[in-house]
Amino acid sequence: MSSTIPLDAEADLVAHAVRELSRRTRFPVAFGGLIEDGVVSVTSIIGSRTHSLEGLRVRPERGLGGRAMTELRPRMTSDYGASQQITHDYDGFILGEGLRTLLAIPIVVGGRSRGVLYAGAWEETPVGGVSTAPAMTVAESVASELRIRDEVERRMRSFSPRPQTFSPSRLEELRESFADLRSISADITDAGMRERLSLLERRLLTVAGDEPPVTTAPVPTVHLSPRETDVLACAALGATNAEIASQLRLREGTVKAYLGTAMSKLDASTRHAAVARARRAGLLP
Repeated sequence: MSSTIPLDAEADLVAHAVRELSRRTRFPVAFGGLIEDGVVSVTSIIGSRTHSLEGLRVRPERGLGGRAMTELRPRMTSDYGASQQITHDYDGFILGEGLRTLLAIPIVVGGRSRGVLYAGAWEETPVGGVSTAPAMTVAESVASELRIRDEVERRMRSFSPRPQTFSPSRLEELRESFADLRSISADITDAGMRERLSLLERRLLTVAGDEPPVTTAPVPTVHLSPRETDVLACAALGATNAEIASQLRLREGTVKAYLGTAMSKLDASTRHAAVARARRAGLLP
């Protein structure tokens, strides 16, 4: 199944993951890619001494990476050339680079492999939790972003915007989607991933964009923090402070504080007024 994510966005995502894999593990070589039309094309390589890994395309069940994708768990070998546990379809690539130790970590989304990351070394290197744990963390970060992007794409496809505006029910569904996305964002700690997620949020705001109401004065520029926007997005759907706290994993007092600062920035005396002003300023759909 082909991804709906643009190819350049996929390449950037993999490149970031490969850099992180190289940084977080002891392995000098890292590479990987996502599945497209049933095959993983390696799109990013770091640390290689030759050009042998370029053009590598891995099919499920074939090679170490294929086995990892099929079994949905990391696989490794400390003597790739002599391993009898894998097929050797890709020896020309792996042995051409001179790699002996190889670790393959599948990128799993919804119980299905979406790609694979590799870490390798030219000599025999012990592989244990010290190396595997951070590698799995990197793979899970990629999987988390793919889940977010898949959900946004799914919801985007469900809308059929008219030239001017959405129906009230469609607009409300979009607002719920935006609030869900803000809730997911609250769980993301990686700064780079939150930046990518913010781009998707702005896409939602763009799709939701109606003509702003006529006002006698321009709406002042307001800058809300990510948490203030999270809380206000939930409040826009009628959630109570306790419900917002539960959804965003915050204390109720913290929610009140964020609402208070958001209302102050928006010069609003109630949460409903704050939501209305945030929408006029293009901060909420």
